Amino acid sequence: MPVRITRRHLALLPLALMAGLTTAVAQTATVGQPAPAFELRDTTGKAVKLADFKGKKVVLEWTNPGCPFVVKHYGSQNMQALQKEAAAKGVVWLSISSTAPGHYDYLAPAALGSKLVGSWGAAPTAVLMDDSGQVGRAYGARTTPHMYVIDAQGVLVYAGGIDDKRSANPEDVKTAKNYVRAALADLQAGKPVGTPTSTPYGCSVKYAAG
Repeated sequence: MPVRITRRHLALLPLALMAGLTTAVAQTATVGQPAPAFELRDTTGKAVKLADFKGKKVVLEWTNPGCPFVVKHYGSQNMQALQKEAAAKGVVWLSISSTAPGHYDYLAPAALGSKLVGSWGAAPTAVLMDDSGQVGRAYGARTTPHMYVIDAQGVLVYAGGIDDKRSANPEDVKTAKNYVRAALADLQAGKPVGTPTSTPYGCSVKYAAG
């Protein structure tokens, strides 16, 4: 099913564009240091630990299907293509929702899995529920999408935006420098990640209060 940007998505753009500029929550994740351990339930209720993937490269993607920037990357098939490329190279891809229950963008586990994997054709290793926001805050996730790459030694080697085109226009995907793809290519080549950090952009993560 095609992914469409609706009037509601467009109405969110002014606030969403500011999300990459807001002050980050306190975080413990630091590029160049071991990635914080976590355990979350996936949309089927299965417990998934970061430690389950020891020795593998891992991509973390903070997501919210109600965000026009997320719609941009799924509607253009950009995110799905990245997920499939990563899987073909043995990379684990974890999509994480830190949207608080009760927020209008919140989707219950079954609905979120149906939306991303069923309707949109996403291909992550797992879709994880972080209803408390504890993992998102530990990583300092600010926007949807907000991307992280962890190397095979468990070290966080990239944190930031998916690319360098800070817009919700799907056409911009064609000319953007994709930082996640570049980071994975550097790791594959045995080189240090050339761009280890960038400013994330998108909608603010809808954390629970407190």
